[in-house]
Amino acid sequence: MVDNQIVKERWVVGPLGEKLTIKGLPEPSTTRWVIRRKAEVVAAVDGGLISIDEACERYSLSLEELVAWQRSVDRSGMNGLRVTQLQHYRSKHERHHAF
Repeated sequence: MVDNQIVKERWVVGPLGEKLTIKGLPEPSTTRWVIRRKAEVVAAVDGGLISIDEACERYSLSLEELVAWQRSVDRSGMNGLRVTQLQHYRSKHERHHAF
């Protein structure tokens, strides 16, 4: 006997007020993290769509990086996810010492 169950797709409210599903999340191969993509991952974690561990594994993020994104959204909304001067200087320092 076959059950005729309707499987509902899980979703959360995305950063722009839209329905955000697993399929709507950034690709696991994402390397360019624009504000919207970061906010989508934060919304997915905060809404229970994916766990913190799943997000870190899926996107090769450190726990500290993901927590920093969450903290930035909590403090300043999506604008809090903009690259800061500190990150700019850190990147410049890493490039300088790579040679």
